[in-house]
Amino acid sequence: MTVQENIKIAIQSIRGNKLRTFLTALIIAIGLMALVGILTSIDAIKGSLNSTFSNMGANSFTIRNRGTGIRIGEGGVKPKVWPVITFREAMAFKNRFDMASAVVSVNTFASRASTIKYGEKKTNPNINVLGADDAYLFTGGYKLEQGRNFSADDMESGTNVTIIGQEIKNNLFPNENALDKIITIGNDKFRIIGVFEKKGSSSGFGGDRICVIPVIKARQISNSSNPTYTISVMLTNSAQMEYAIGEATALFRNIRKLEIAKPSNFEITKSDSLAQTLIENLRMVQYAGIAIGFITLTGAAIALMNIMLVSVTERTREIGVRKAIGATPEVIRKQFLYEAIMICLLGGFCGIFMGILIGNLLAIAMGASFLMPWAWIFLGLTACIVTGLLSGFIPASKAAKLDPVEALRYE
Repeated sequence: MTVQENIKIAIQSIRGNKLRTFLTALIIAIGLMALVGILTSIDAIKGSLNSTFSNMGANSFTIRNRGTGIRIGEGGVKPKVWPVITFREAMAFKNRFDMASAVVSVNTFASRASTIKYGEKKTNPNINVLGADDAYLFTGGYKLEQGRNFSADDMESGTNVTIIGQEIKNNLFPNENALDKIITIGNDKFRIIGVFEKKGSSSGFGGDRICVIPVIKARQISNSSNPTYTISVMLTNSAQMEYAIGEATALFRNIRKLEIAKPSNFEITKSDSLAQTLIENLRMVQYAGIAIGFITLTGAAIALMNIMLVSVTERTREIGVRKAIGATPEVIRKQFLYEAIMICLLGGFCGIFMGILIGNLLAIAMGASFLMPWAWIFLGLTACIVTGLLSGFIPASKAAKLDPVEALRYE
């Protein structure tokens, strides 16, 4: 009996038991939907993280007085905190770091939860007020939609000017030009000289909820009595990254007057290190998704095996007739294996489609973009075939071993 004939018989059997086939295929579809859905959303989020942090400057690194502070589960390590980086130290580094391909920016948070007001309108108290210099536009990965960057006079005198993010612009000036408008930050008034382009929710950390003012002015209005400053360095040539980090480490150790034997009391992190840390921790979620999917598939395989055993019992006389007219045990075995595989593929195609749909909807809701997970589609189809083979093997072997005389007498 050819493969086509076996497939034709399998289709006839599936059509004759629609409800049983539907319930079995549904279990398999749910398992693959969970597997493909979770893995698709994680892959989309990974791509979004890499894209986001590359927009922040793939060829940059940051000098700060503490670690990133990311802790996942009990295995997380509490970040070290060293003495604050003072304004004098940060400016000394900026003035002395001599690399033609480097752009150095100094910034500090004046406030992390401010309310911005314009007339009767005001924002939620979740706006980051950042004091920065004119180089932050490049090292922070921002682009101007309107207006201009800080001038040399703005930086030297600390004038009351600001560049705002898109969320502030949309909240306070939804239908008008924001340039040259006077807004209130805390107890001070600032004139808007620029508006950043939209960064989107995927940029995280309030990319559009930011208000940048000259760093000199931030020193005057900071709500911290001992603020720490962050130094960002962006390179035009990524090949010089390690060399630049080495030079920056040596220079800043010298500025902080550290002896050779003493460890550095600051941290230098690459711009993509945060993304890589988050991606590494997403692996645990990925493993959990694979485990959930395969546990569900195991349950579906057991259910399919039981249903196929029932099918063998119900079709005992049919098997006897086929053997009586010349069907070999191998042909009978293949017939039931093909049937099990086809049921799995029916559920598999539905589960994969739903998994891709749900996974991408979750990813888009979290700010990621649409992704077609070809690797997980292949994995899902492979899992379907393997599940069909494993769950159909015992019933198929039982059918193949039936004695034709006894099978014909079965009632």
